[in-house]
Amino acid sequence: MENILHIISATPLFDGLPQDQLEEIRRIAVGRHFKKNELIFIEGDTANGFYLVADGKIKVFKASSEGKEQILHILGPGEPFGEVPVFSGKSFPANAQALAKSYLLFFPRLAFVKLITDHPSLALNMLAVLSMRLRQFTVQVEHLSLKEVPGRLAAYLIYLSQEQGKDTVSLTISKGQLASLLGTIPETLSRIFARMSEQKLIMVSGKSISITDRLALEELAEDGKLL
Repeated sequence: MENILHIISATPLFDGLPQDQLEEIRRIAVGRHFKKNELIFIEGDTANGFYLVADGKIKVFKASSEGKEQILHILGPGEPFGEVPVFSGKSFPANAQALAKSYLLFFPRLAFVKLITDHPSLALNMLAVLSMRLRQFTVQVEHLSLKEVPGRLAAYLIYLSQEQGKDTVSLTISKGQLASLLGTIPETLSRIFARMSEQKLIMVSGKSISITDRLALEELAEDGKLL
């Protein structure tokens, strides 16, 4: 239980909350283990609670009737998911699956809503996290609808560089998953990687990618077209 309290107190969702509120949140949290590739919920399931990644990696995705997949989020430790429909009392609008062996904290809807009613400061934290998630969605929609695939990939590599704080970044997901996240197919993504390497924008070695011409990569992220 002490470990659960540590996980809760370290996540931005509960950042700055007093110890007594963290204790109340811990009391309603339920630990759940998931195997690699195990489904957590599917689109249409009743949203009777939401999840927080304690350990592992989760993808949230939509799937068409033909089996085509569009990844919406890749989530790691400290990140919540499934929280929006919980407050509307509706079903999950997408699917969630463990990309690796994962340990999640589950927060039952009714118990959590009561906590928010009792402690309005918790609602402010939720609003901050949901606002950030909405901003991420807005950027993703912009990329998918307005930019060509090369521009999407360039923008993603710049994002990784900023997140990891270096010019040589490590892909934390497979190239197939990256293709789905960017709204393309693996074959197209591989060709774009090759062309970007030929033009000396990047150097690729497995999952390690070095940005060799940041200015050109930033221009590509803006206009979305390779020479």
